[in-house]
Amino acid sequence: MRNVLALACDLIAQPSVTPDDAGCQRLIAARLQAAGFAIEHLRFGAVDNLWASHGSGGPVLLLLGHTDVVPPGPRTAWASDPFVPEIRDGVLYGRGAADMKGSVAAFVVALERFVAAHPEHPGTVALLLTSDEEGDAIDGVRKVAEVLRERGQRIDWCITGEPSSQEILGDLLRVGRRGTLSATLTVRGIQGHVAYPEKACNPIHQALPALVALAGRRWDEGYESFPPTSLQISNIHAGTGANNVIPGELQVLFNLRYNPHWRAEQLEAECEKILRGHGLDYAIHWHRGGEPFYTPEGRLRATARDVLAQVCGRAPEESTGGGTSDARFIAPLGAQCIEIGPVNASIHQVNEHVRVADLEALPGVYLRLIERLLVG
Repeated sequence: MRNVLALACDLIAQPSVTPDDAGCQRLIAARLQAAGFAIEHLRFGAVDNLWASHGSGGPVLLLLGHTDVVPPGPRTAWASDPFVPEIRDGVLYGRGAADMKGSVAAFVVALERFVAAHPEHPGTVALLLTSDEEGDAIDGVRKVAEVLRERGQRIDWCITGEPSSQEILGDLLRVGRRGTLSATLTVRGIQGHVAYPEKACNPIHQALPALVALAGRRWDEGYESFPPTSLQISNIHAGTGANNVIPGELQVLFNLRYNPHWRAEQLEAECEKILRGHGLDYAIHWHRGGEPFYTPEGRLRATARDVLAQVCGRAPEESTGGGTSDARFIAPLGAQCIEIGPVNASIHQVNEHVRVADLEALPGVYLRLIERLLVG
């Protein structure tokens, strides 16, 4: 059985820039099939998804991850080729080392060890991988979740291998995530000459009070361990490129990260109420990236806390911070979801890396979690 470091290096060597899986899932499927797992490949569009399961009935524990990575950026900025794994001073470098090929490799090794030790284990353990987490997230776990819902597939617990740790392995347990809602707002005006504003309608001037109202609103005071909902304007574009032309149109991109106090449709209605209140001639396109989810105190959270306390020597911080993860598509199936993975300091950066000692410890973390939840 190959160790986790060797498998992580094999995965990093595949240039799986989203949504290209570049053969990672085939490599993993071959290993798990040899270990006795049932394998199903689910391809939608340009996206590869892998469902591997062992056992039957409940409870069902799902390990969730992705094989795609973000682009490496300028290769000359890296100390070594991002797709040629290299170990320097006890640290593994390469794109995806932390996010999240290291965790995926640890999942695979933990699963092999678990079924070897418990071939007749109670319940079901499954692995779901996608090549569409870092991209549009349309044909990945979102689409697979629809298939699972149609099949009536039960999922009790979900562990996502996103890099959640802050300074040392196991110092943070992610127990929820905020929802994400994006908008493309187009405000229509009348183009004209800046010297004759009475013959035009400047959409920038028209939109500014409404944008100030949106950005300045206090949406809520937070929800349990969630921070307050936040609206951030990320881009404003207008104009023809000439400084003597009043533009005929303004485009604004903004995003809301929201807690369980809200549903997406409620926020959409509130935002459009503000826009209408300012008399704008506008069109808006919404993209619902995923609703918030939260795992309350219970067996999954308590087990994870105990296991991580053993790893790092103290109880982990329990957090709902950060961006989004594919667990947002699994939680609506009725699953309790947590996230446990390596240190996230270098994710999406040049010279992404993971400590070899952390990587070699991860399979043991996941194995203890699986055994505690399914075997007791």
